[in-house]
Amino acid sequence: GGLHEQLLAALPFRLTGAQHRVTEEIARDLARPHPTHRLLQGDVGSGKTVVAALAATVAIDAGWQCALMAPTEILAEQHFRKLVGWLEPLGVPIAWLTGSQKGKARTRMLERVASGEARLVVGTHAVIQDRVVFERLGLAVIDEQHRFGVAQRLQLKRKLEGTPLEPHLLMMSATPIPRTLAMTYYADLDVSTLDELPPGRTPIVTKVFADGRRDSVIARIRDEVAKGRQVYWVCPLIEESETLDLQNTTETHARLGEALPGVQVGLLHGRMPAAEKAAVMARFTGGELAVLVSTTVIEVGVDVPNASLMVIEHAERFGLSQLHQLRGRVGRGSVASVCVLLYTPPLSDTGKARLRAMAETNDGFEIARRDLDIRGPGEFMGARQSGAALLRFADLAEDSALLAQARQLAPQLLEHHPRAADAHVNRWLGSKAEYLKA
Repeated sequence: GGLHEQLLAALPFRLTGAQHRVTEEIARDLARPHPTHRLLQGDVGSGKTVVAALAATVAIDAGWQCALMAPTEILAEQHFRKLVGWLEPLGVPIAWLTGSQKGKARTRMLERVASGEARLVVGTHAVIQDRVVFERLGLAVIDEQHRFGVAQRLQLKRKLEGTPLEPHLLMMSATPIPRTLAMTYYADLDVSTLDELPPGRTPIVTKVFADGRRDSVIARIRDEVAKGRQVYWVCPLIEESETLDLQNTTETHARLGEALPGVQVGLLHGRMPAAEKAAVMARFTGGELAVLVSTTVIEVGVDVPNASLMVIEHAERFGLSQLHQLRGRVGRGSVASVCVLLYTPPLSDTGKARLRAMAETNDGFEIARRDLDIRGPGEFMGARQSGAALLRFADLAEDSALLAQARQLAPQLLEHHPRAADAHVNRWLGSKAEYLKA
């Protein structure tokens, strides 16, 4: 039906070369008679959403539905707004599903999904709830896939139950979890990489400071705000904890309010009602708030080009994926941006390795590779997403040449000796082969 070409013509910007290449790879996947299992890896701000939209047009044009699932309401809503702007003018009906929906509004959305009226469904974990029945789900897109558990990802793939079919699965991430990265070695996951940022993005400088230098960081905030810029300050807790002596969001919000007289300082955390969160974000996005003190709810899906400084409190407590995602909230415009990682000494060896990785590279795939080294890949035939690999014979680092060889030979074995391939799978995987689909 030409929907793909219509969207390309309607976009208010030109795709990068990487976006064109990746879009073609995904379109080839969708034309095959077996389910796609592809990871779209692209650094923060590389334009993964428009690639997902173009993939959705291919599925919708072929008469199927598409679902896009994101881990937070903030991110899901950002995707929804973009997709409505791009696709509804082309006649694509889009449904919105989140846990906060109630009553008639929710019932109406479920009816639109079940009847097939909604060709694209965007939402949070609500998309995989039992009550959500698709008429004909052909493509499932999971954004920030490292934020979902293995069982949750499998649940979305089972939405075609009652048929022998599975939907194509496209997972998107700026920093793949160690398990996912390790699975790419095993050829169970094809990888497309957006290795080109849209024009106008600036690299982010990352600095690591002990928390004794907090006053100089606050002085830097004053300078940024005086220039008309905006600042994030991220804390790991909402309120004071008796077990963990960490700077908490409410206390930090009060302290920054005192230290920055005349500066509008906002507060955002996951326990706030959805409407209140949306109001605070709207004030920050609109430039009314100069500083936003937040928990990790702003990890993904927040796009404020005027924000030039990110401060992460107790950075040693965060995983590398999270740190990289948080850092990606700045550097989204043409302004030179800085990310400050504040830590409390003494640091463990793992903490040192994490912070060193953040200071040395901005590359999401390199960050994921180091995360794999630090944390281990977890279970390939199970649900654990990090930790010792429990491989009896192979070593991911030392046996990379053998893995490359196996990757070339596997399709040949499948094509020319299918019975031997089945026996091989049963011998090594048995009933656990299902885990390779997540």
